[in-house]
Amino acid sequence: MPDDRSAAATAAASPPTVDADRLAMLSALERKALWLSHWMIHNANHLRPKHDGLKVGGHQASCASMVTLMTALYFHLLRPEDRVAVKPHASPVFHAIQYLLGHQSVDKMKDFRSLGGAQSYPSRTKDTDDVDISTGSVGLGAAQTVFASIVQDYLDGKGWKRDWPDGRMIALVGDAELDEGNIYEALLEGWKNHLRNCWWIIDYNRQSLDAVVREGLYARFDGVFRAFGWEVVTVKYGHRLQEAFAQPGGDRLREWIDACPNQLYSALTFQGGAAWRKRLLDELGDQGPLQAFIESHSDDDLQALMTNLGGHDLPALLEAFETAPTDRPVVFICYTVKGYGTPLAGHKDNHGGIMTPEQMAAFRQAHRIRDGEEWAPFEGLETPAAELKTFLKDVPFNAKGRRRLSAPRVSVPERLTWRPAETMSTQAGFGTLMDELGRSKDDYATRILTTSPDVASNTGLTGWINRTGLFSRLPQEDTFKAEKVPSMQKWQLSPEGRHVELGIAEMNLFLMLSAAGLSHDLFGERLLPVGTLYDPFVMRGLDALNYACYQDARFILAGTPSGVTLAPEGGAHQSVGTPLIGMAQDGLAAFEPAWVDELEAILAWSLDYIQRDGSDPAPEHDWLRDEKGGSVYLRLSTRGIEQPSRTLDKPLRDQIVAGGYWLREPTPATSVVLAYQGAVAPNVLEAASRMTTTPGGVGILSVTSADRLDAGWRAAQRTRRREGEGRARPSHVERLMARVPRDALLVTIIDGHPATLSWLGGVRGHRVQALGVEHFGQSGSIADLHHAYGLDADAIVAAVAEGGRGEGFRQV
Repeated sequence: MPDDRSAAATAAASPPTVDADRLAMLSALERKALWLSHWMIHNANHLRPKHDGLKVGGHQASCASMVTLMTALYFHLLRPEDRVAVKPHASPVFHAIQYLLGHQSVDKMKDFRSLGGAQSYPSRTKDTDDVDISTGSVGLGAAQTVFASIVQDYLDGKGWKRDWPDGRMIALVGDAELDEGNIYEALLEGWKNHLRNCWWIIDYNRQSLDAVVREGLYARFDGVFRAFGWEVVTVKYGHRLQEAFAQPGGDRLREWIDACPNQLYSALTFQGGAAWRKRLLDELGDQGPLQAFIESHSDDDLQALMTNLGGHDLPALLEAFETAPTDRPVVFICYTVKGYGTPLAGHKDNHGGIMTPEQMAAFRQAHRIRDGEEWAPFEGLETPAAELKTFLKDVPFNAKGRRRLSAPRVSVPERLTWRPAETMSTQAGFGTLMDELGRSKDDYATRILTTSPDVASNTGLTGWINRTGLFSRLPQEDTFKAEKVPSMQKWQLSPEGRHVELGIAEMNLFLMLSAAGLSHDLFGERLLPVGTLYDPFVMRGLDALNYACYQDARFILAGTPSGVTLAPEGGAHQSVGTPLIGMAQDGLAAFEPAWVDELEAILAWSLDYIQRDGSDPAPEHDWLRDEKGGSVYLRLSTRGIEQPSRTLDKPLRDQIVAGGYWLREPTPATSVVLAYQGAVAPNVLEAASRMTTTPGGVGILSVTSADRLDAGWRAAQRTRRREGEGRARPSHVERLMARVPRDALLVTIIDGHPATLSWLGGVRGHRVQALGVEHFGQSGSIADLHHAYGLDADAIVAAVAEGGRGEGFRQV
């Protein structure tokens, strides 16, 4: 059983803080949440028609261990401003509670884990009930609350008048979730940022998917959280056990429980009262009053007593919650039984277990549920329905209904100010653009929050930081400045600062962007988050990036430097697959401009795009979901290239944002088209200049976003399949490629995986030679590496010659 060998931090016995009538109401709702969550899962697995024969699942045991905790929170403690990340496997309990509060429908619950129904794990974007923070990839929802709390403090530091008060950011965490490494990265970041108003409530049932957890784990959790400055509150025993300990001989019973191994405690829980009696009498018999106390209980009473842990005792939980501080983070280690109140309780295999129809029949009888009334909100309860309805109407958490906030969009200019140079990299151009934004006093510019995992100075943000300062809830002076030591960086921290500097943990970067990118929804204030990192390390935080997009968080991400073009830093810092990630990631529009004027057009558009929240009509002019909005990924380079002398008019800016334009237009006689993306542009121009004898000349297609071109093309194709040929206008890439003769050769070039652009040949059936990088890079100069990996002008000319041998091709 529990492996806490000390009395410290254990909730002491004291009178309940809630009056008896309210406690009776909460107990009734606790019982109903248990029934509804388990019936929802039973219906999905045993009653609803299944056509594929697969188990639907639903984690009844993981739900049962959370019911009391969630009852205490949602029906008593929480206020509308509090935000909660619910343990993924407790999703059915959450849906049941939302149903009782009037935010979930019976039909959605009947369709749990079915298309259009309540989701398997709480989802902001897929569920219709009041989900604050999506969960599912374990550990991320808990960590998100840390960054949500930091964002709340960030807003407080700006002095903006907010109608929505500060709330607690609360995570309901399974103890096995604490195996996730990102948890501890987030704890460290919270410590650095003087975290407060954050609660983690751990469902300490001592079981994971495959097994019972190791002995001594409680002490490790306690030590870790204290080391990071958290208040640790252990809710170990319920009031029945606390009263038993106060009886003559009760200290021996407590010592026995404290020393009982987790596996034995779980096994005895599953076996029931008779097993408890035999074990206790064998090991504690002849103890006089204690033996008499044990024998005075029936088997059922003894089972109830020995499983009366703090996480299943409403008075113990309410005491702990109501007396906890809010000026620092608090973790509640709540002892529970996995499967509590069900036949699955305690068995080590119960994680994916589901009650059999026979077990559910007995469960139904115990809950006094009549046939046909399984979904009735107050069926089987002794408390009158009218009283429960009145109670639910007055629940503090529900006082304002669904708590999705909004903030007005801030106006963004069509063009951004920047200082051009003859030769420039897109990374340097990004820095220049951000520096100019730091000068601006316009509302949209003041809403920009930047963040980076300890690489701000290497990713173009130095100028921005020097102008806007770093954020910290507690001010801290720049010691180098105070000591008059010259430095390029002004490292002053204050509540007014607008850059949140993180440690080297990309998971934290994406969780910070996720929290800031939901500020309008969670806190009613618009932020325009911009994050930077080394491009290859997008993959180190990919789970959290996917999670942020799944939540529909809105932000701009700059991955820089990128590709083998990074040159001397070698393969560990050179990215190959990130362009494909940009294409594949839902909710993320990916760009890779070659020129800084393209970047300016994209960034200006992006600052507006991340604010959009309209419908999803996929307008026919490009078939993109631009009315819906989303996040943006900019893949940038450190390669300085000569900048074009031109002024972008609106049609060209629109094409850049749509994904591409003709840098050199093809003619009906064109035999070769070079299509490139990003920093290889000079190589392409050099190759084209060397192909002066090419029949019909060479067309050059500048791709600024393979992602956007591909997305528009596929959307148009889907419409044609659905509505028939001729019913849809061509997409942007189809209009571009329509100008290329059918027998022309298409050569694609990118400093990234060649599949990023090779699909262009499929738009109208052109033959393709796809150049790119498929293997890890190495150190070297740009010229040497581009030659070694087949990206230079020689390789492009050779690809044209190779492709020119095909049938029907006009020889170069």
